[in-house]
Amino acid sequence: MDDSVQKSCWGLTAKAVIGIAGIIVLFWLVSGAEAAAAVAS
Repeated sequence: MDDSVQKSCWGLTAKAVIGIAGIIVLFWLVSGAEAAAAVAS
């Protein structure tokens, strides 16, 4: 029972991380590689 709860928690965490990464990539694509590189450096 505890294992299934832990798995679901990690699944939710993974979805959140993937979602945030997707949003960051989306902003990167919209703003353009040059702008993102300027912000990163």
